[in-house]
Amino acid sequence: MTERDYSLADVVALLVESGDSGPASHRYSDDIPMPSVETLSEIVEDLRTVLFPGYYGPSEITPDTMPYYIGSTLDRVERHLSDQIRRGYCFVCEKTNTETCHDCDARAKEMARKFIRKLPKIREDLLGDVEAAYDGDPAAKTHGETIFCYPSIRALTNHRIAHELYRLGVDIIPRIIGEMAHSDTGIDIHPGATIGKNFFMDHGTGTVVGETCIIGDNVRVYQGVTLGAKSFPKGEDERLIKGLPRHPVVEDDVIIYAGATILGRITIGKGAVIGGNVWITRDVPAGAQIVQSRAMHQSFIDGGGI
Repeated sequence: MTERDYSLADVVALLVESGDSGPASHRYSDDIPMPSVETLSEIVEDLRTVLFPGYYGPSEITPDTMPYYIGSTLDRVERHLSDQIRRGYCFVCEKTNTETCHDCDARAKEMARKFIRKLPKIREDLLGDVEAAYDGDPAAKTHGETIFCYPSIRALTNHRIAHELYRLGVDIIPRIIGEMAHSDTGIDIHPGATIGKNFFMDHGTGTVVGETCIIGDNVRVYQGVTLGAKSFPKGEDERLIKGLPRHPVVEDDVIIYAGATILGRITIGKGAVIGGNVWITRDVPAGAQIVQSRAMHQSFIDGGGI
């Protein structure tokens, strides 16, 4: 039978049968729902309004109404986040074929409450990022402009939320939140990456920060910078070994210009400046300046130099 001869019933039967190839093809959920991207998006936007009230959410919020608004919003966030965390646990349990846990509800509620307690720290870190964006970009007229307009602050809001959930051991939810920012801004930061205070990604598009990357304080990067892995070791089963430190360590006060590619578990020393479009796979000492080799320019007359 050729493809042209398939009836609708044939196509349905073939797609159902292909589920035998494993969970990458079909997911048998029974009564366990998947995490909801739509609900997680609402949670992140609610958190954005709590972290930057007035800029996001109701614009008419006042000092008198702010406690009520933040309180009611966080009550809703905690309940919805707890449900999504529970779904994430079930998603991973099914994926790894472990026994169904009996305390997922209690663990999910505990993780949601622990996360809520992290919000003051997240806000403190984000305010440092806003200050870095304002100080680092002469085009920024106000701090509010960087909050409302800059993709760096939007991506970092998602990342600092996702990173705290990642540190709490929450399954899959941090990755979804990180990928939301990736889709919105073109900035790809793995939730496992550790980022210090006052971080600024100028323009930001195409910036990639890997899972085990560690970034210090007062670091500034420009568009198209990659902080990635150089190689991926395999185990005896020929599968990639996961979780190894494989991304760069960027120390305090480093500047990395557009298009630079920095790969492997190397250290970029404090105060170093990395020029645009360079490729680095070795340690860079503190205070160093790494730039492209200058092209030699020569002119010839009447065929001279041939």
